[in-house]
Amino acid sequence: MAETLTISFPTSDSAIAFAGEQEHNIKVLARQTGAQLVLRGQDLLISGTETQVQICQQLITMLSDLWQAEREVTEVDILTARHALNTNQKDNWKDLQKDVLARTRRGEDIRAKTFRQRQYVKAIRTHSLTFGIGPAGTGKTFLAAILAVQALLSNEYERLILTRPAIEAGERLGFLPGDLQEKVNPYLRPLYDALHALVEPERVTSLMERGIIEVAPLAYMRGRTLSHAFVILDEAQNTTPGQMKMMLTRLGNKSRLVVTGDVTQTDLPSHQASGLAVAQRILSNIDGIAFCNLTKADVVRHPLVEKIIDAYERHETTS
Repeated sequence: MAETLTISFPTSDSAIAFAGEQEHNIKVLARQTGAQLVLRGQDLLISGTETQVQICQQLITMLSDLWQAEREVTEVDILTARHALNTNQKDNWKDLQKDVLARTRRGEDIRAKTFRQRQYVKAIRTHSLTFGIGPAGTGKTFLAAILAVQALLSNEYERLILTRPAIEAGERLGFLPGDLQEKVNPYLRPLYDALHALVEPERVTSLMERGIIEVAPLAYMRGRTLSHAFVILDEAQNTTPGQMKMMLTRLGNKSRLVVTGDVTQTDLPSHQASGLAVAQRILSNIDGIAFCNLTKADVVRHPLVEKIIDAYERHETTS
């Protein structure tokens, strides 16, 4: 027997926050539940079987903290809520929503958006060495940088060091114009994005000039001991095994290291093993080291990114 239900949003802005751009979230919710949904002004009309309507109502209620505050609901929010519902993790879902990592300069909440992202955040908070492995858009670099900036501003560490191997799609630093900082900047844009979300650009510049925030190619880490520092090694799939070993052995007293990368996207020559893949193979059973694997389901960028990753995976398995 067909059921119908009308849910009224308190304001037009809350309705827009829930529906998403071009009512994308309405379409996602319909696919996830099988119900038919129509948004008319501030009223959402839901029709379908009793079960379809009930599930739809439960998901909308689970997402209410977001849309009631007129914060944009994303496709990832809906899919994670659906997963929580399917696996009886509603309490974990509530904890996920409450765990605000930071607030941007605009007052927006930053938090893990999926259960695997939350596990990754927990691992960084509780381990001196954490590997975040997964495709682009899963938040592995951004979340690490947010936690690093928060820890720096709370005086838990004396320095924040951001580093990355200087290899990108066949290009090397020597081909780029400018001085060292200008050469490095394009490679560290994701890290700067996280910094600027929390800290005024002028303060970032001041912290860098004083050496409190350091941005450098991986080669500049050789021979150093990184103490009292929060260190992020980004794009680690482009390290050689020797470079990875060198970086991991730089870790000093009262320091934390987060290594991020995607083992499927190495830009190394075909004959060269990835240091990240080797580390994953030989260090995964060492107590005190956390390995967190994020997947396309954790992509928090534009909804097309997950579809692009999926298409490439299908292509690579059939090639």
